[in-house]
Amino acid sequence: MRLLFIDACPRADSRTRRLAESRIEDFRGEIVRIFLDGEGLTPLSGAELERREALIAVGDYSSPCFRYAKEFAAADEIVVCAPYWDLSFPSVLKVFLERVCVRGVTFSFTETGEAVGLCRARRMRYFTTMGAEGLPYDFGYGYVSALCRTYFGIADTELISAEGLDLEGRDPEEILKAVAEGPRE
Repeated sequence: MRLLFIDACPRADSRTRRLAESRIEDFRGEIVRIFLDGEGLTPLSGAELERREALIAVGDYSSPCFRYAKEFAAADEIVVCAPYWDLSFPSVLKVFLERVCVRGVTFSFTETGEAVGLCRARRMRYFTTMGAEGLPYDFGYGYVSALCRTYFGIADTELISAEGLDLEGRDPEEILKAVAEGPRE
């Protein structure tokens, strides 16, 4: 079993990372970690897209530009940890996901244009933490879950969220502990 741990937490002392780590400590198998903050990811430029599309057109996936898509497609389970930022997640996660969305590696299309997932993983768990609670919008998990279900063929997605960590009178460590000890399969 191979778990791909995608860490979109820019802070060294991230509460989100601690939460995710606490919930995977019993995983038996290889854990591949990608710390996005240290990857030097930039948005795909027009020239990069052209090169990538030319390689896809001839079925050549040997370029390093397909590294993230291959790692994602080969994982048996996906964990994403990303703090709640600006109704979503840190932008580096979007950049990473753009590099994961590769026709012929993580998804393909049928003749009628329907997306077909090519990923081995059957589950994606999305960990996040919020200073507030009960916010009306969280586009982060919804976006990642939609990609998994629509393009990657990963139907089982789960949100694990610790909220209210920065509210006055709340003990963030107690909140994190309660979520960490929450229901597991």
